[in-house]
Amino acid sequence: MKKVALVTGAGQGIGAAIAKRLHKDGFAVALVGRTAAKIEKIADEIKKDNGDALVITADVADRDAVFAAVDQAAKHFGDFNVMVNNAGVAPTTPIADVTPEVLESAEKINVGGTIWGIQAASAKFKELGHGGKIINASSQAGMTGNPNLTVYGSTKFAIRGITETTARELADFGITVNAYCPGIVVTPMMEDIAQKVADKAGKPFEWGMEQFSKDIALKRLSQPEDVAGCVSYLASPDSDYMTGQSLLIDGGMVFN
Repeated sequence: MKKVALVTGAGQGIGAAIAKRLHKDGFAVALVGRTAAKIEKIADEIKKDNGDALVITADVADRDAVFAAVDQAAKHFGDFNVMVNNAGVAPTTPIADVTPEVLESAEKINVGGTIWGIQAASAKFKELGHGGKIINASSQAGMTGNPNLTVYGSTKFAIRGITETTARELADFGITVNAYCPGIVVTPMMEDIAQKVADKAGKPFEWGMEQFSKDIALKRLSQPEDVAGCVSYLASPDSDYMTGQSLLIDGGMVFN
């Protein structure tokens, strides 16, 4: 029987690449997203490649919806093994412009969604009587401060802390919790950030992208598939002896 993985934010960018990679690795994949059309497109690609994919429309900020998604995935596929808490938003807000609404929205989706995902997955693993893997999306911006990313960075720093804390709490149940920290990935979300940074500076889009790529040792922006490769490792038996870690996959922007 295939192992089962659930990926949130699977409709585009990094989440879509992770879902496709886990399918290639032999997983049956539940794809969760807010926009049905986007996740259906990715699911269709997986099915055309003889894969098992389940589409679940849900907002990760809603705790009940996250628990329902995990239940649905486990019921549909008959097991549940890997949870990838990938969904997130990335507001670009200089400190002077942070509003309660911007902060609350990012916290509910990025931090809340991750916590609900860990709760739902760990409860399901325990119910099924086996361990499992929980993989969270942090960021290079969760390792070091980036201008204009006070809100986004704060959520991603928080996810690293949540990863370490829950790794200790869940270890006795055979559940590992790790995170991946992408750098600047060419996704619709990243292009939107770069555009906003450029607009604020009165510069062209290319200038906005360059502000992010100039400090990368490998001198290129990341593709979603680069990040999916890291998640593939965290979802595989090769990482069984790793927990509480946040792996940087940023082309050499931050060195620990």
